[in-house]
Amino acid sequence: KNEYDTFMSSNFFVVRFDSDGNVLKTDVSRTSTVSEDEAQELAKEIVDSGKTDGKTGKYRFKITDSSDGGIVAVFLDASNEIVSYLRVLALSASVGLVCWGLMLVFVILLSKKAIRPIAENIEKQKQFITNAGHEIKTPIAIIRANTDAMELYNGENKWSKNIKDQTERLGGLMNDLLFLARMDENAGKVVTAEFCISELLEKEIENFRQSAENKDIDFSDDIAPEVMLTADRAQIEQLISIMLDNAVKYTDNGGEISVKLEKTERHKKIYFFNTCSEVPDSDPEKLFDRFYRGDKARTQKNGGYGIGLSVARSIAEANKGTISAKYTDNGIRFEIKF
Repeated sequence: KNEYDTFMSSNFFVVRFDSDGNVLKTDVSRTSTVSEDEAQELAKEIVDSGKTDGKTGKYRFKITDSSDGGIVAVFLDASNEIVSYLRVLALSASVGLVCWGLMLVFVILLSKKAIRPIAENIEKQKQFITNAGHEIKTPIAIIRANTDAMELYNGENKWSKNIKDQTERLGGLMNDLLFLARMDENAGKVVTAEFCISELLEKEIENFRQSAENKDIDFSDDIAPEVMLTADRAQIEQLISIMLDNAVKYTDNGGEISVKLEKTERHKKIYFFNTCSEVPDSDPEKLFDRFYRGDKARTQKNGGYGIGLSVARSIAEANKGTISAKYTDNGIRFEIKF
């Protein structure tokens, strides 16, 4: 009864055919959107197609045989059904969005609460490094001054030279740690200006060429002329110095170092390559971790302490650049891209 009531409350029309396919009767009293001629034309089209049920346009149809051998074609207006589908779809989407929004707020609140202790610990570590660095600078300066005074009275000896070398090493380490702390806190000021990176690179190469010759290193360069770069000149100079110092320190006697600067349509790229006796078997990205040493040869005797490349990456990123490393068959290749 419910299905019949639903059907009778819907918009529909009926077309009856005799056994020869002639229209006997057309009932369009239950719809106002179709005339008799339109109903007959649509019914003939469906009957000729041989279909017994389906959908055409906004109507669902059913073709059945009548008791007198004829055919009855019933067409039901399904537009209300489409509207219902759309309403359900819109309601489901609205409920889904509300649930998603509530879940997002819930996750944000929980994540903030969960991350807060970690963020506080990281902040305390940064503050500790900054404070410790400033505190350590004073005794380093005193040790250096006392060593100089001692050498004035007793002359230089291997012990005083050792003290001076180690204080210089410790001072350099503290300066790098303080620099990284400032960069982590976004306090490292980047004063950008346009300058010729070609000239700066050539100048820095000359500063390290003698150190390379002392180790019989074959030092080659290929610098594109008049390449301009907008960045912090002092920081870029420090970056180049770190990369060249790194190359000279970790290249074996008789090895090779090459530096290349090229300009593409969108980027300026600097390549540093140096040979090494043993290529590390770890991920090249680890070379940029703080205090990481890529191979056994990278010991204290080389003067490094595993933080230079971390500083280099911080400088590159602060000046909207990237730095990456790649192993070759006989060495390591660094690429800096601005």
